Amino acid sequence: MKIAMTGTSGNMGAEALRQTLELSCVEWVRILLSPKKKNNKLARKLARRYRERIQIVRGSIGSEQVCRALVEGVDLVVHMAAVIPPASDANPTASRVCNRDGAVAMVNAVKAQSPQPKYIHISTVALYGNRNEKHPFGRVGDPLLVSPFDHYAMDKLYGERYCLDAGLDCWAVLRQTAMLNPNMLKNNISDGLMFHTALNAPLEWVSARDSGYLVKRIVERENAGEIDGFWKKIYNIGAGKKGMETGYDTFNDGFAIIGGSAEKFFKPNWLAARNFHGLWFYDGGELEALFGFQRDGVHEYWREIGKAHKIYALGKLVPARLIDLFLFRRLLKHPNSPRRWVKDGDEARAIATFGSLQAAREMSSNWKDYKLIAKGDFGDYDRMRDVENAVLLDHGYDESKPQEAWTIDDMKKAAAFRGGEVISEGMQDAYTKIVWRCHDGHEFAASPYTVLRGGHWCPVCGQPTPWDFDRLSKDNPFYAQVWYDSHEKDENYRYTVDGEGRAHAERREE
Repeated sequence: MKIAMTGTSGNMGAEALRQTLELSCVEWVRILLSPKKKNNKLARKLARRYRERIQIVRGSIGSEQVCRALVEGVDLVVHMAAVIPPASDANPTASRVCNRDGAVAMVNAVKAQSPQPKYIHISTVALYGNRNEKHPFGRVGDPLLVSPFDHYAMDKLYGERYCLDAGLDCWAVLRQTAMLNPNMLKNNISDGLMFHTALNAPLEWVSARDSGYLVKRIVERENAGEIDGFWKKIYNIGAGKKGMETGYDTFNDGFAIIGGSAEKFFKPNWLAARNFHGLWFYDGGELEALFGFQRDGVHEYWREIGKAHKIYALGKLVPARLIDLFLFRRLLKHPNSPRRWVKDGDEARAIATFGSLQAAREMSSNWKDYKLIAKGDFGDYDRMRDVENAVLLDHGYDESKPQEAWTIDDMKKAAAFRGGEVISEGMQDAYTKIVWRCHDGHEFAASPYTVLRGGHWCPVCGQPTPWDFDRLSKDNPFYAQVWYDSHEKDENYRYTVDGEGRAHAERREE
């Protein structure tokens, strides 16, 4: 097989490249590296190691010409490139070029080939937006409610939708969850991003190593002709119960290797109360059943990180208050820290993150005042993580019917549940576009699969920007059932970002 990959300088991509090249069925892999100087060394290293089995294209992923050069003559494309937080927070333009424009350019390049290579698009759990103890489990088809001011998720949402309705011959979308990598702790002590993590956010961790192994298994089984049923579907990449945690015990796991814990190093009011993202995947077992890739558990992986970085053990010799003072408290002043927003009176981001500036200022610093999923304050924690006990969202149609049996009546039911209607009088199949109308009167074309199984809705008002879910949820039961888990029904804010990057929260009066 001949394969093209993007994102191979990242954690998942590096593992996917390394492990895929272990397969004898792979003739070569062609990769895209941006022209940044830091990639010069990587290019030389890869060329020395893999010789004729690696081909390197240099250029911007936002260029369709570059993308065509990448995918020409290949059998399979794996698009993993992404600008992720905190880089996407600091540089929204870079996020747009890679996560949005890059996805469009890649899809167009694939579509221009004859025959078309098969295409795997790596999306993200961030599309689902904020979750808490009320609906910690999610699945493909759930509403996509990108958290306000999350540029990364906003751009990835657009890129995924473009892929779904572009009319490619053969594709698969994989929504990646939170990903463990060897440099996790080091990478998260230089930015206020860590304080965006809500303590009760359900997080399902998967390792970069297992994510790379998944790509290898897809290549292996595709070469053997064993996975025809895999294609033209959306999946969630997770690790199962052994990867399920919350924000609180994720901090405990990470800080344990330097002799601390969330409660030793943090105050609860340092952290976001909402406006994060994360899920436990109800349907994460679908990929596992196909490819058997879930090997690493979150607790074991953190211990592995500790063993790989012996210097972390020195933290156990330092008093916790000193680590707190010199490592974490300094980050409270970082421009990307929620407490900095509160201190500076950044009302828009404070409202999105805490409900209001007043709520943020009144939030207790005492751990005893904070209810935690991980401590059993909402029920037995172990039982909560069993998929058998999951409380699922309604998708607004009869999900017992296979998509081959969908009719226009199913589309009408789904549209009504979203506050809209179907304009088309009939439908051809799950992948041929029909015309819909949202509650605001916008007409748009989208495939039944994109709406019912993708969770996408109106591309004008149902996607950011602006982030208008307070208003939309009033007439869209599909959104309301999860939006009101962490938002009051009378909030009525419309979140925007102006041309200079300033955040705004405009309140509407009833």
